[in-house]
Amino acid sequence: MFLADVLGTVVAPVQSKWLDGRTLLVLRPLTPDGRPALKTRVAIDRVGAGVGDRVLCLDEGNGGRQVLATGPKGPVKTVVIGFVDAVELGGRIVYDHREASAPRPLAKK
Repeated sequence: MFLADVLGTVVAPVQSKWLDGRTLLVLRPLTPDGRPALKTRVAIDRVGAGVGDRVLCLDEGNGGRQVLATGPKGPVKTVVIGFVDAVELGGRIVYDHREASAPRPLAKK
């Protein structure tokens, strides 16, 4: 699992039938303290997340297929499974959604 900020949505008019009616989100994975980590990813939304939300993601195909009930052959890897209200590290709140600002823009290479 990993934490991420939702950056946007993906429109894919031609896709696997398993994805019909599902929303695809662009995510920026984060460390627990909120720093960008790894590369952006696309995930299937299970909770109704939108741009600016911090979410919890499952990043394992079999677990994702179980969450979405696609059967053993559904093309699933990453699924948004929850909203993050707060993150506590070492007894200190490092993220609280009530105080969060909009996601930072992607760094240019």
